[in-house]
Amino acid sequence: MAAQTAPACNSMALRKAARYLGATYDKALAPVGLRSTQFSILQKLSNQGETTITHLADMIAMDRTTLATNLKPLAREGLVTVEHSAADRRARIVALTPDGNARLKAALPLWRAVQVQFEDTFGAEKASQLRALLDEVLDTGFQPWAE
Repeated sequence: MAAQTAPACNSMALRKAARYLGATYDKALAPVGLRSTQFSILQKLSNQGETTITHLADMIAMDRTTLATNLKPLAREGLVTVEHSAADRRARIVALTPDGNARLKAALPLWRAVQVQFEDTFGAEKASQLRALLDEVLDTGFQPWAE
């Protein structure tokens, strides 16, 4: 019995590309002890300032539980703080520490180098279009983390 060919899968194509690029960025950031997800969290906190875990999760399109898991090693290394909100004890506030800011600054040239390499290889215009298309995916109306 011959195996049936599955139709093109958007999820598989996206995950393959994400693993490929993610590993490339992880390798580039390894000298400063960061993974690409951790870099993204630090970068978002640098731009945003302190914020709740819920808001940070929304900004980076990640469920709160996964984000909390990703924050633990950053907090252990003293790169972020995670504390209960004074205004609402149920909410937890995440903030970048001075050590986190220093690590982010050390990582930026490494990130920029792989960013430039990708855009030189893939094409700057295509990379810009890809980012725009992926941003549009986030506006399709799915509620993957709705409770």
